[in-house]
Amino acid sequence: SFHEEDLDITVQAGLGYIELNEELRKLSTKNPLWFPLDPGPGATVGGMCACRCSGSTAVRYGSMRENVLSLTAVLPDGTIIKTGSRARKTSAGYDITRLLIGSEGTLAIITEATLKLHGIPKVSHALRISFPNGVYDASMTSKDTLSCGVSVGRCELLDEQMVTVINQANPTNLLGLPPWPECTTLLYELTGLSEESVAEQIKIVSDIARKHHGEDLYIATSAEETQQFWKYRKEALWSAMSQYPDRDPMITDVCVPLTELAGLIVETKQEIAKIDLPCPIIAHAGDGNFHVLILFKPDDPLEVAAAKKLANWMGERAISLGGTCTGEHGVGSGKKHLLKLELGEGTISLMKRIKNVIDPVGVMNPGKVLDMEEKEKKDANGCKSCQKNSK
Repeated sequence: SFHEEDLDITVQAGLGYIELNEELRKLSTKNPLWFPLDPGPGATVGGMCACRCSGSTAVRYGSMRENVLSLTAVLPDGTIIKTGSRARKTSAGYDITRLLIGSEGTLAIITEATLKLHGIPKVSHALRISFPNGVYDASMTSKDTLSCGVSVGRCELLDEQMVTVINQANPTNLLGLPPWPECTTLLYELTGLSEESVAEQIKIVSDIARKHHGEDLYIATSAEETQQFWKYRKEALWSAMSQYPDRDPMITDVCVPLTELAGLIVETKQEIAKIDLPCPIIAHAGDGNFHVLILFKPDDPLEVAAAKKLANWMGERAISLGGTCTGEHGVGSGKKHLLKLELGEGTISLMKRIKNVIDPVGVMNPGKVLDMEEKEKKDANGCKSCQKNSK
């Protein structure tokens, strides 16, 4: 159900966010509305909730945690629950909505979500800035931008290897634009109510960038150019895979406080230099989250080991800096050891107790997020209804 004036909509979990925004364009009769989170193409609302996703717009709108009002879900014993209301805020009871968001399917099956909607910015321009000296200058620029009061819709970083890949994957374009300078690049989306206000913000960001040795500033003011900028960024993974067809990607996903981002990316590039693997970097620089696309040959044990070692080092290093092993992709089965390092034994124990109460038989996405030992599971005889319903 769509409530235009209340800025919310209730949808089923299988709806994709791209399809949702297409429908919102048709349904909006006053100011155009959208659901701004933008993970990988093909993501559905249910999956976005389960993994607590975010994407390039999180710098302005937050993650899925901040944009879901209520969920309908089915527990392992078949009980259907509704976790909240359509009210914009509440202090009623435990926050079960946030418990399920990010639970990766280990507690319940999400079937429906009530989402917050937002007005589409009146004016939106893209700004591209090159940094010949590398990722440190670009990261410091993004950090300084966020404290100066401009309305940042997106702030994305691409290292020189990623920009080269994008140019190679897009040798021609319909707009006839030249290739991007092949050095570390920041892409901004700056928004406002008027052309004048956005132009003022572009000047502020440009001045900050120049202080950090940014150059080759390019402003995309047309809708077509702006869309192409973000199309290239959105397709970065596919571009990398197209240039290395004999390799698989291992995608890392660490997130650190803003002041630690520049140093960690520099350290990571030093670690990358020790291994002979293509490793382009893309970052949601506005919220301290970055990904290394480690491209390895799956049939080469040495390359597989090198990729795993780098990914594990990144997770451990991010945690040591007060960050997290996963900013938006989730724990799954591959980061359970890092989750323990990040949260500690006490929190992991509490999570296991919650899991046991809701899913005593262990039928919900077993093996993910937590290692549940048999001795930690309840006696199945004490939960015959769960056992019956799980068959």
